Amino acid sequence: MHIVFFGDQHLDSLGGAQVSMRLQRKFLERAGHTVTVVGPRMHGPRASAADPASVDLPSVPITPDREYSMSWPGRSADRFLDHALTHRPRVDLVHVQADFWGAFIGHRFARRHGIPVVHTMHNRVDVGIRAVTRLHRPALAALNAWRRWSLRGGAAGAGSDGWAYLRGLAAGADAVTAPSTHFAKRLERHGVFADVDVIWNGIDDDLRDATLAAAAVERMPGPPRFVWLGRMSPEKRLLPFLEAYAASGVESELEIIGGGAQRAAAERIVAGLPGVRFAGRLTYPETLARISAADALVQTSIGFETQGMTPFEAATLGTPSVISDPDIAAELGGGLWAVPPVEGASTGDLDARRAEALTETLRTAASDIRAGTAPSPLPEVAEAFLQSSRTAAMLEVYERVLDSRQMKL
Repeated sequence: MHIVFFGDQHLDSLGGAQVSMRLQRKFLERAGHTVTVVGPRMHGPRASAADPASVDLPSVPITPDREYSMSWPGRSADRFLDHALTHRPRVDLVHVQADFWGAFIGHRFARRHGIPVVHTMHNRVDVGIRAVTRLHRPALAALNAWRRWSLRGGAAGAGSDGWAYLRGLAAGADAVTAPSTHFAKRLERHGVFADVDVIWNGIDDDLRDATLAAAAVERMPGPPRFVWLGRMSPEKRLLPFLEAYAASGVESELEIIGGGAQRAAAERIVAGLPGVRFAGRLTYPETLARISAADALVQTSIGFETQGMTPFEAATLGTPSVISDPDIAAELGGGLWAVPPVEGASTGDLDARRAEALTETLRTAASDIRAGTAPSPLPEVAEAFLQSSRTAAMLEVYERVLDSRQMKL
């Protein structure tokens, strides 16, 4: 079959959704299917040559580093896309894996051509927008108005919060998938879609095997080695983590992988601390190798992640994690140090108590690592996270949707 992916960002840009979509495409093509990826054209120094299997829509850069861009959903983009796809096989199914302009463009395309849609929800829009602006309510209201304008003529839906926004997107879908059980339950509870399929994002089978083959058989001597990776932005809670790490006083090493606006502030917090290293942005294989070599991965966001891929990648490579988010800890099921959840009467009190809980958990993890009693990730998680199994599960959803659409004709 010919599946068309729609994303908010170009597949070569940085981000967990992009990593997941690249893997999905690889394994779908390995299974004999054709995949076309639609996204905004990249700008700046990392912009790559055009991929004949992709449709790069006209776009404008939206970040200072020109890493990310935006395509306006309207008739011009519609015409450009329709013309580009005349040179590709007939489209059987649209798979929207976007939350903003990519979602609008994808649903508009599917509706114009009468093509069934699977929509993967990657983003808790309400939490994400609240993390970056105090004006999240008017921002969400504006976002919903934009959604209704872009999808006018369809079942766009009313409402002005994050869940109304996702309900409006899901209204045009034949099936909705989510990358975790906890996010799927939230989507169902808020009326986004009646029955959400849970399909984890996965790890490249081949790369996982190569990473494990290259890993040391025995733990290298030395102090406990922690690794943190991700986008350096408020919702990822890097700064509170580094404050807790500094307060813990544990004799250990810490590698921080990634980039973002908070890097300078992060460097100031740990300035002068021995054993702390900022690695910057690494390739996916390099990142997996660093996770494999670490004694523990640290995950610090709370309530934001719809899956939180890094602890799953770590578990697949045999590395346990320190987990701040209780939903992610429950999804993994074991092989981790869970930071005790806390509640406070005020934001300041809550932040302080969370910092204390994280500090104590880091001390416990370091002690367990030194003693050789660190928990082991569950083998069943490692197997279920392989991309080959995730692609097989998604193909079942595709086939169900196509069969259902055929029965209605």
